[in-house]
Amino acid sequence: MNPELINRLAPFRAEALRRGTPLQDVEAWIATARPSGTLVTGGDGPVVGRFGGPLLLPADVPDPWTPLLATLDCAALPEETTGLALPADGRLLLFGFPEMTYYGDSAGDVVYIPEGTPVEERRPKYESVHDDTTVAIHEQFPQEELRLAPDVSMASHFLAWTGERGGETVTLPGHPHAWELAEAWDETYGDVVVDGPLHIGGYASHECTETDPVMDAAADAELSRRLRNEQSPGSADTAELPAAAEWVLLAQWDIDLDGREGSTLHWVVPRQDLAERRFDRAHASFFWNP
Repeated sequence: MNPELINRLAPFRAEALRRGTPLQDVEAWIATARPSGTLVTGGDGPVVGRFGGPLLLPADVPDPWTPLLATLDCAALPEETTGLALPADGRLLLFGFPEMTYYGDSAGDVVYIPEGTPVEERRPKYESVHDDTTVAIHEQFPQEELRLAPDVSMASHFLAWTGERGGETVTLPGHPHAWELAEAWDETYGDVVVDGPLHIGGYASHECTETDPVMDAAADAELSRRLRNEQSPGSADTAELPAAAEWVLLAQWDIDLDGREGSTLHWVVPRQDLAERRFDRAHASFFWNP
């Protein structure tokens, strides 16, 4: 990660040291910082997509059951900014709805459309199958251009921590100073990160700092797969999904809608699937503590 982003963590470093965290632990935690692209609806950054818009899909893609949140231009989201090896071109469509699911079911989908693929406009399926309350929530979904702001991301959960050390992914269940470090980040992130509703890459976060949202979502995806197999023996979903530590945050939506204040949607994907440009196993997890 470039020095400019690391330098932005100075308020975090100062607060962590003030709380009595040993310098070597503070610096080790900072070394795990990740780049992240924050998508904002104002400013002068490059336009990289939009919230909402028409639903344009290839003819062979089934109608998603959740509404379209955003369409992103992969070519405008470089790896050095997002920390993710996204496809070099084409569009990434994020579908989701802020509602609790059952038995690990996904709260959304991800569709990748390579550049040049013919598409057709669809009418969203959910409009004909959901009640008025659901439609009223969706009517609040933003409809604006999205601009990219390079950002820095730090782990905000303190009972389980996953990060990069020496080029390898390491999980530490209960870092000895994780509480102080997470609290220091909570105290200072407003002075460090860009304020925006949609984040691409980096660490996942939500109000509950006792768990890692990515690992929780990956566990839900595996639970959902097992239940589908039990209900439909002989289905194609026979192989276990990758271990939770092998998943990454694709996107996070910090939701500010009437009736869903303070909730969060996370889209996660196995790291290997991302490298192979497949998103059919991506999983969306909804968190809300009303």
